[in-house]
Amino acid sequence: MKTIRLHFPNAHGEQLSAKLEMPVDKKPVAFALFAHCFTCSKNLMAVTHISRGLTAKGIAVLRFDFTGLGESEGDFADTNFSSNVEDLIVAAEYLKTEYEAPKLLVGHSLGGAAVLIAANKLAYIEAVATVGAPADPPHIKHLFSSSIDEIKASGKADVSLGGRPFTIKKQFIDDLKHYEQSEGIKNLNKPLLILHSPQDETVDIKNAEKIYTTAMHPKSYISLDGADHLLTDKVDAQYVGEVVASWAKRYVSFEESIDLTTDRQVVVRNEKDNGLLTEVVANGHYLITDEPTDVGGTNLGGTPYDLLVASLGACTAMTIRMYANHKGIDLQEVKVHLSREKRHAADAMNLDENSKVEFIDRELELTGNLSEAERNRIVEIADKCPVHKTLTKGLQVTTVLK
Repeated sequence: MKTIRLHFPNAHGEQLSAKLEMPVDKKPVAFALFAHCFTCSKNLMAVTHISRGLTAKGIAVLRFDFTGLGESEGDFADTNFSSNVEDLIVAAEYLKTEYEAPKLLVGHSLGGAAVLIAANKLAYIEAVATVGAPADPPHIKHLFSSSIDEIKASGKADVSLGGRPFTIKKQFIDDLKHYEQSEGIKNLNKPLLILHSPQDETVDIKNAEKIYTTAMHPKSYISLDGADHLLTDKVDAQYVGEVVASWAKRYVSFEESIDLTTDRQVVVRNEKDNGLLTEVVANGHYLITDEPTDVGGTNLGGTPYDLLVASLGACTAMTIRMYANHKGIDLQEVKVHLSREKRHAADAMNLDENSKVEFIDRELELTGNLSEAERNRIVEIADKCPVHKTLTKGLQVTTVLK
């Protein structure tokens, strides 16, 4: 999957850190918003694997760190369940404004309880899936039950959750009292998928039963037999993503994806509704190109010039690798750093003083037990890559109507 790192402000102006995972082989058929478990972060491996299961089916996924967690700003001690729901709504609105409104909400553990509430506040959500979710948010108090008395007496307490220290304030406990979810689940009015493990020792399977019996149809339950609460087994997490994606096809209005084919080497398609976002199929491989937001694009992909420079870099690395393998040189890794800019050429005597020439600067980073002579020879070999020759010797482009 293709990852785009994002930041957006919460309701109090603090920056939330997020990742937008995009399918690598097709245009997204829909967007989903993922809410992770209590005190977890967007980088939890289970979250990553679930996202991969979804993107493999063409669903783009936005996952983010709640206020005070992971790479997001703010103090976790000042947050509560209500602020988590608020963050979810802010994230959904950001996705709607900058990309496309999410149609699917997926929540893990307490994130599952949060999406059940947020879904009622977001009209564009078409379906909801929960994974190991508590039927009522107050359920999580058992995670720090030994500190409840101290929290009530002192106003706060330092507790260990998942092996990490966190400060829990009395306001967090008080906030949970306002949430009894039965009516919210009953009035969800959206298709609901409940995934839960019978062996879950953190959130008992009875919670899934309560959610299922309270919810109105359409509703579905999938047993994650053998899985633990955090889905630490990669297979379990990927299974969740694949099941959610397959289930969503029945209830979410996926954008129709028209295959992009050609009898030529490359075909490129731009559609009016997508602005500058452009699809490319190169020898059967899908990718996208775009422009930054400040020039009217959506920044979902590299620019055409980025792809041009990247092709030179890729060809350079491949050429060097083939040479090193052929000569038996101990080249463990080659990195090619490139940048493109327009600047005055000192030897361009036929240009006026305002003219500039296109330059691509290429820097080789070689790792391995290489002699000075081998390193110098590799620099010479870099200039022999086919793309380099094409760019420097010139080419002709002919254009006709099809």
